[in-house]
Amino acid sequence: MQPRFHQKVAVVIGGNSGIGLASARAFALEGARVVVTGRDRATLARAAASLGEGALAVPCDVTRLGEIDALMGEIRKQHGRIDVLFVNAGVGAFIPVEAVTEADWDRLMAVNLKGVFFTVQKALPLMSSGAAIVLNASIGARKGIPTGSVYAASKAGVRALGRNFAAELVGRGIRVNVVSPGPVETPIIGRTAGLTPEAIPRLREQMVANTPMRRMGEPAEVARAARFLASEEASFVTGVDLLVDGGAASF
Repeated sequence: MQPRFHQKVAVVIGGNSGIGLASARAFALEGARVVVTGRDRATLARAAASLGEGALAVPCDVTRLGEIDALMGEIRKQHGRIDVLFVNAGVGAFIPVEAVTEADWDRLMAVNLKGVFFTVQKALPLMSSGAAIVLNASIGARKGIPTGSVYAASKAGVRALGRNFAAELVGRGIRVNVVSPGPVETPIIGRTAGLTPEAIPRLREQMVANTPMRRMGEPAEVARAARFLASEEASFVTGVDLLVDGGAASF
């Protein structure tokens, strides 16, 4: 019995760490030819090495449309198509309303929303009937979290894109779904604007206390959800937002 993604080309945007890297590994274990992207060349190189022979690592900053064009050109050259696109790149922020600057707003929207839109737009010429797109949003789009307004707005936008992309692309045989993680233990927690190193342990405590399962999620748990949405097992699923959050947004 062949693996679910045998010889399929799976592209993971932001695949150099955390949920993205776990997802790249999940696709690779199921036979996919994996392409990973990221802005940090060092972590990207380590990620590619951990994925084994055949993995393609391409540096890409999704806020720069020229770099997305170059990425798609390299994928076309190496593989000729995209069967699975997991748009996972994102940044976080906890900033009080009064302290948010235009630069803060632009930075989050550029990565979390603009980058998502144009990555999908520029990937479509390489995708055909049977392909699948998964977008990474957040339960932050559903919950009111103090100091999380800009981040939540960007992720609500991702959820809206998923719904509208799904409606627009269904006639082309391309499924589009969203996965929304809750509190997950990833390196991004240490790179979140407005969050000092001293505040991180307390934030983890609050996240765990607000999660009915009383723990942080693991990147592999989100990766398995993304892999399901991209697989033929989800062949009659499009336009959904799958929560992977230990119940945090539901009760």
